[in-house]
Amino acid sequence: MKIELKGKIDSGNAASVEKSVLEQLSGHEGETVVLDFSALDYISSAGLRVILRLKKNCPDLRITDVGAEVYEILEMTGFTEIMPVEKAFRSVSIEGCEEIGRGANGRIYRLQHDTVVKVYKNADALEDIKHEREVAKLALILGIPTAISYDVVRVGDSYGSVFELLNAKSFSKILANEPEKMDWCVKEYVDMLKRIHATKVPPGKLPDMKETVLGWVRFMQDYLPEEAGKKLQSLVEAVPHDDHMIHGDYHTRNLELQNDEVLLIDMDTLAVGHPIFELGSIFNSFLGFSELNHEVIKKFQGFDYETGSLFWHKALAAYLDTSCEAKVREVENKARIIGYTRLIRRSIRRYGTEDAERVAERELWMKHLLELLGETDTLLFSRDELEIEAEVEKLPEVQAFAEERLAAADCPVKTLMQIDLAVEEIFVNIASYAYAPGCGKARMRVTLSDDPRAVTIVFSDRGVPYDPLARVDPDVKLTAAERDVGGLGVYMTKQIMDEMSYRFEDGANVLTLKKYL
Repeated sequence: MKIELKGKIDSGNAASVEKSVLEQLSGHEGETVVLDFSALDYISSAGLRVILRLKKNCPDLRITDVGAEVYEILEMTGFTEIMPVEKAFRSVSIEGCEEIGRGANGRIYRLQHDTVVKVYKNADALEDIKHEREVAKLALILGIPTAISYDVVRVGDSYGSVFELLNAKSFSKILANEPEKMDWCVKEYVDMLKRIHATKVPPGKLPDMKETVLGWVRFMQDYLPEEAGKKLQSLVEAVPHDDHMIHGDYHTRNLELQNDEVLLIDMDTLAVGHPIFELGSIFNSFLGFSELNHEVIKKFQGFDYETGSLFWHKALAAYLDTSCEAKVREVENKARIIGYTRLIRRSIRRYGTEDAERVAERELWMKHLLELLGETDTLLFSRDELEIEAEVEKLPEVQAFAEERLAAADCPVKTLMQIDLAVEEIFVNIASYAYAPGCGKARMRVTLSDDPRAVTIVFSDRGVPYDPLARVDPDVKLTAAERDVGGLGVYMTKQIMDEMSYRFEDGANVLTLKKYL
């Protein structure tokens, strides 16, 4: 219940004010009481005694919209310590202001050439503003360049947080107006993303994104087939805790270029967690939201769908440090699972299940999600590992990935050819026999080590258990008529590599090859 107090409360009228307040409270016992001080100019000790008696009878009493002079009195007498007291905020108008950013919880407008205001969707946003200030300060302390709010204002029926952002322009505006700077934007965007993901956060300072995603997954159980729901939950539950920072709403409208410095804004979604959760959100920003209606991204980002698609692809490849299309596709598909889960939940919560305009896009997202769940075993990924369909036709992509990883090793040409041959022999064996007559996935991890310098290649699959090293080597001295067909691929690999080992572990064949350089 809100009660407005006006003018002055002093010894002359304190009793009548108290009587009036009590009369208004009659019949509203147990409700939270809010005293609106927006029109109160003065309060004496007699008025303070009235407030104190009200507080004793109404434990949840709050005071809002307190002017500077009255607030000073409340602060001086300790009232700000015994009950919530909110200052009055100056009002600003965003009419005619340029929208320069948009996030999950609000929109950012330029007030003047050197100031911007973030207007929150939540009409009672003071706690949101306090949270964002705290996490922005934490990010700045941890080395992430960002702007810190220096004022809180009223904007219509909500609140805004004011920042200094001198002559800054968003990456979205750069991409829309200066397409020749695409590669520069990709580099800066990815450099900042890697910087965020490399930042370790002290325990308890930020929410765990995994818990948030599990909340989405629990919501989805009522809308997915039972087996798909279980699969989605098991995939997310298997993602380990990660105490490194993620932004949570990382797109090009939330990166600003100010005087040649890149600043990250809209910090209220900061969390900790595995990068796959971040990538799912990024996928939505550039593709997911606009997958059915390509005009959506134009309204949101200011550039067209083709630009968003190209930027996402380039940025993901740069983030993974790869030019291998198979690797980009692998991680993109994992990100899409998180992205579609979030999109479907958001659509149902906002628009219900009967909104005709939303049904088609939800059907599209659900179709993709179910397909991806049927072919995905893990949401985890590594820059050194490729997960790919075990099909002979995929061999060029497998070899390209291995060659890319080996490029940094400065291998002699002969060694590269030998490793390439070994990769071919092992992958083709997996593709031909591991899942026959069905199909499945193969994984290849390529790592380099020093002292001694060596390359280690690990193949794994979940096909029929088979130890290729247990097979007797062919007698290469026999004539063609005397030899059995087959067995030469593994034999050649043994001759090429310096070490080989096999194990069956957690339901998977694991073959390890090692070559000293």
